[in-house]
Amino acid sequence: MSNMSEELATVVAIDGNHAWVECERRSACSGCHQQSSCGTGTVAKAFPMKAQRLRVALTGDVAVGQQIRLGIPQASILRGAALVYVLPLFCLLLGALLGQLWLAPLLSAGEGVTILSCLLGGAIGFSTGPLNINTTIVAQKIAGLPLYSGVGYRFICFAVFYVITNIYLIRYALKIQKNPELSPMYELDKTSEFRDAADLDSFGKLDARKILIMLVFFASLILIVYGGIKLDWDMSETAAVFLALAVIEGVLGGFGPSAISKEFLEGCKKMLGAAFIIGMAQAISSIMNAGHITDTVVHALANGLNFVPTILLGPAMLLANTIINVFLTSGSGQAAAVIPILAPLADLVGVTRQTAILSFNFGDGFCNYVLPTSTALMGIISAVNIPYDRWMKFMWKLFLIWAVTACIMTAIAQGIHLGPM
Repeated sequence: MSNMSEELATVVAIDGNHAWVECERRSACSGCHQQSSCGTGTVAKAFPMKAQRLRVALTGDVAVGQQIRLGIPQASILRGAALVYVLPLFCLLLGALLGQLWLAPLLSAGEGVTILSCLLGGAIGFSTGPLNINTTIVAQKIAGLPLYSGVGYRFICFAVFYVITNIYLIRYALKIQKNPELSPMYELDKTSEFRDAADLDSFGKLDARKILIMLVFFASLILIVYGGIKLDWDMSETAAVFLALAVIEGVLGGFGPSAISKEFLEGCKKMLGAAFIIGMAQAISSIMNAGHITDTVVHALANGLNFVPTILLGPAMLLANTIINVFLTSGSGQAAAVIPILAPLADLVGVTRQTAILSFNFGDGFCNYVLPTSTALMGIISAVNIPYDRWMKFMWKLFLIWAVTACIMTAIAQGIHLGPM
C-alpha cells in the first residue's frame, strides 16, 4: 500500500459486503503557526473533532469493534486537491486572460481592469461556495451536515451569478466604449501607471524564455498544493515559495541580482499603501470583536428572525448575515458565530439547514466587495490605485443585482426544501 494514505478506523456495523466504520477527523490547524489569527483555527478550537462514520467495501472478514486500516489512493487525494485548489486557480487565470485580452482594450484601460476581472470572478466563486473550505465546509461541519452536500445547487447558483455578472460587465464596457467620460476613473486613468499595460505588442513574441517563465510559475502553484497536502505547509512555506519564484523568474527574464532587488523593492513600495489600509480594516474588525459588538449584533438579528414570515425567512437570514459581515469579515469566524444559532432556528421554523448555510454563504460573500472593512477589497483596489469612492460608483449597481439574485436563489432553495436537513 505504498501508494496509499492510511487511516485507522473502528468497525461499528456490518451491512452485507460493506461495513460502517468510524475514524476521528483530525484538523490541520493544530500544526499551523497562523491558527491564532485565523478564523478557521478559532473554529477548530471551539469545536472538537468528532468521529466520522463511513461506509466502505469489505475486502476480508471483520467483526464489530475491530480496528482496521483504511487506504485511500494518493492519486484520489491529488485529484481532489486539483478540484478544490487548482481548478479555482485555473478559472482565476482564465478570468485574468479574458480581462487582459478583451475588457482592457475595450475600455482603453490597463492592468487594473485585468486584476478587477479576477476579483469579480473570485467574488462569485467565494460567495456561492461550491468548494469553499473556509466557509461552506466549516459551516456544514458546525451544522452537522455531510461535507460538500448541496454542491449541485451551489454550482447552479455559481452559473447564474457568473452569467449575470458577465452581462453587467459587457453592458458597462460597451457604455464606456461609446463615452469614456462616463467612467468613474476617466480622469485618474489619464495619469495611471497601468494605462499602457494592456499593450500586448510590447511583450514581443512568445519565445522559449517566456514559455519557460510561465512553466516555472505553474510549477510553483503545483508545488504549493503538493506541499500543503503532503508536507503540511502553512503560510510561511508558501511565502518562501513565492520569494524563490520571484528570484528564479528574474534570472530567467535576464535580470541580474541588482536589477532583481531593485524591481522587488519597487513592488514593495507600491504595496505599502495597500498594506496600511489592510491593517486599518483589520484593526476595525478586531476592535468590534474585542468589544463584543459582533456578539450583540448576532443575537439581536437572530431574535428578530423569529418575527419574519416563513416564506421570507431564507432572504431574511441572508440579510442578517450581510449585516453581521460588516462587523465580522472572517468567513470561518462568522460561521462559528452564526451557524450555531441559525441551524436550530432553521429547524424550528421549517427551513432546511442547507438553505440556512446558503444564506450564510451569500451574506458573508458578496458584501466583502463593497465593505470598507474588507481587507481583501481594500488591499486590491489600493494596489491598482482605485479610490474607494470611485470603486463604489462602479460597484453599487452590481452589488444590488447580486443581492436581489441571492434573495431569489435562497427563496428557491427554501421552496424546494434544499437538503439534506
